[in-house]
Amino acid sequence: MSLMSIFDISGSAMSAQSVRLNTTASNMANANSAAASAGEVYRSRQPVFATIQAQMLNPANANEFGFDNQGSTGFGVQVLDIVESDAPFQQRYEPEHPMADGEGYVYYPNVNIVEEMTNMISSSRSFQANVDVMNAARTMMQRVLTLGQ
Repeated sequence: MSLMSIFDISGSAMSAQSVRLNTTASNMANANSAAASAGEVYRSRQPVFATIQAQMLNPANANEFGFDNQGSTGFGVQVLDIVESDAPFQQRYEPEHPMADGEGYVYYPNVNIVEEMTNMISSSRSFQANVDVMNAARTMMQRVLTLGQ
């Protein structure tokens, strides 16, 4: 594996964690939004990650890693989709609420703030870990350049 591929791998991971953090922020921002019907209520969203194969990151270097087209080892991550949660939403009886339906119910999202805080901490730490990997690779490259002096 070349040292330059580390930047591709960490960059893809940082990009994926940014999407995860943005999705978490959107969920938390809509956690207390009310809706008049079950069809209008905000649903929690989560990104779906998948492995990027070596030949997808840099097709010219795919053989350098010892992979053929059927290689199952991954080098990086991508966001396939952002899916809505199937968890049940909250239905509260609040007849005085301006968004209440004809029966007095107000619908709230299926966002769990504790889970979202956990996702936020996890994604920010993963992002920072990849920043540290990139900094370490940069330092290693700088030290290799000073060997010839």
